[in-house]
Amino acid sequence: MNVPTASLVSRVLIVTAVDVEKEAILRGLGDKAADMFDVIAAGVGPASAAAGTAAALALAAASASRLKAPAVASAPDLATAQGATAPEQPDAAQASAASTAPGLLAGTGLTSAYTLVVSAGIGGGFPGVADVGSLVVADAMVAADLGSQAPDGFLSVDELGFGSSRVAADAALAVRLRDALKRAGHAVSGGTAVTVSTATGTAETAAELLRRVPDAAAEGMEGFGVATAAQQFGVPALELRGISNAVGPRDRDAWRIKDALDALQAASSILREVLTS
Repeated sequence: MNVPTASLVSRVLIVTAVDVEKEAILRGLGDKAADMFDVIAAGVGPASAAAGTAAALALAAASASRLKAPAVASAPDLATAQGATAPEQPDAAQASAASTAPGLLAGTGLTSAYTLVVSAGIGGGFPGVADVGSLVVADAMVAADLGSQAPDGFLSVDELGFGSSRVAADAALAVRLRDALKRAGHAVSGGTAVTVSTATGTAETAAELLRRVPDAAAEGMEGFGVATAAQQFGVPALELRGISNAVGPRDRDAWRIKDALDALQAASSILREVLTS
């Protein structure tokens, strides 16, 4: 993965799963994309998304630190920046608040080179909430299948007491982006973006997801991983999805990937205005 060298200017990191999503976003951002945005394809699934996002954030922070303090003999060790042990997980209330915790950069001398991380791509939409071809700008990212099976049903990681399955989006930016998209004539929804490791392919699984996350609007495989990495670095996050298919029984012939990519491109074309106005 190529991560562009960070500058001292605050930047936005956009993380997709695959190159075709990255290319749609770059088309939307236009010729001046590099002035403000870095766009990477980190891979499919929450683990690849989290790892790729964390690597980009750490490398950019280290680069920015060297630019700010060239006289320092050596940059802080990135292994130290990422911690020798896993950080303590926030509780649900902390995870629902804006990402303000110092995270992995605390005590390292590093400062984030990014002011926002966006998980962006195509995904499934829950019928009646997000139609195929529309957009979702999420209010929160939830790992909907992170937990344990039990005789009486699914137990989330929250219920198990092992952490939180929810990261809140930057609320003000999510509202501003949705409002701007609506003014531009795009169909857009809010709600929760659920992250899964196995894409839904049956009506039963879709119903179970809605039982766990009643305000679910979109399904993807990367949002929670991206948001968790951003949270660890103290950087707010958003998730933006172009809807390619309905969440439910798998019907590959009904997918409208081009329409979803076109919607993603259109949304990307107004990102700069929303973030700088």
